[in-house]
Amino acid sequence: MNDFQAIADRVEIEALRGEFTDAAMMRDRPRLASLFTPNGALRMPNIPAEQVGQEEIRAGGERLQSQWDFFVQTTHPGTILLDGDTATGRAYIQELARALDGRQGLNYAVYHDRYQRTADGWKFAERVYEVRYLDTSPLAGTAPHAAQGSGTNPADATATPAPAASFADPASVERLERVAAALRTNGFAAEILDDAAAARARIKDLAPEGASVLTGASETLRLSGIDEDINAGGRYDAIRPRVLAIDRATGADEIRRLVASPEFVVNSVAAVTETGSLVLASGSGSQLPANAGGAAHALWIVGAQKVVPDLSTALRRVEEHALPLENARAQAVYGMPSAVNRLLILNAEPRPGRGTVLLLREAIGY
Repeated sequence: MNDFQAIADRVEIEALRGEFTDAAMMRDRPRLASLFTPNGALRMPNIPAEQVGQEEIRAGGERLQSQWDFFVQTTHPGTILLDGDTATGRAYIQELARALDGRQGLNYAVYHDRYQRTADGWKFAERVYEVRYLDTSPLAGTAPHAAQGSGTNPADATATPAPAASFADPASVERLERVAAALRTNGFAAEILDDAAAARARIKDLAPEGASVLTGASETLRLSGIDEDINAGGRYDAIRPRVLAIDRATGADEIRRLVASPEFVVNSVAAVTETGSLVLASGSGSQLPANAGGAAHALWIVGAQKVVPDLSTALRRVEEHALPLENARAQAVYGMPSAVNRLLILNAEPRPGRGTVLLLREAIGY
């Protein structure tokens, strides 16, 4: 190999590392995954996380970035040692990040790399991420556009936030199909149905007669008739009527056990993201344990208007759209306001087959 070839290889590998950072910053996970060989690996033992293969790298990255409020990464050149069609090297990283759950900080890290020459140029065969310094002190700065746009297109950085009124508009069939595909990648079962009547019939297929079933406090379930089917139809061992019959002063422990671990929980969500996450909001939190994993099976019925690009937009939908409507209902029914005291974000289902999302082509609930 002549010197010119070595120089060209070094330039291409350095460009590869820059492309990685750009794809991460632009939240373009398909592009980032394409920078690896088909069996390439991204290993982050400090997190811990490990993805092998382009599809795992893409899906794992989307789950990770769905947790961000904002993320900034800069890469500094490191070593490159060429060895024919392979090479090794290191790149030095500085990152600032804040997650939606409030975790935040500054870190300095090293990527330990292996590279492979392919027909499409140099690719990562492996990247191993090693944190060298971590500071979790609260960050003083802000990210002006953190909650704007879907984050997958550079133009989104200057996009105007969607007005709250758009949170009531049903998603297109194409968006529903993207959501369903993302949910399946994340371990959920997902079906697209025409309307609430179809979901009402499908529930009877998915939850066998005689099963213990807890329904969440959901306008979607009430308006669709699913709540009445389950709690007054006689087909199931309905948990909610049993709970309402227990004296809350003397039977609090029994109520807690009943609602935490039914065989089935049937509910809706406040939002579903195009990256395959579900967001539930609650005032008391009593229904969340069953949804989070306490129930053996979970069925979520989701109107088409609840589709949002990402978690930042999902949280805006909760605060700007769902909460005012629920607050008005609570005032009318209970004589007291509602509040978002508990949030549950389901980014993936670790037990494939446990959770099923029924996506409707129509808007229902709020």
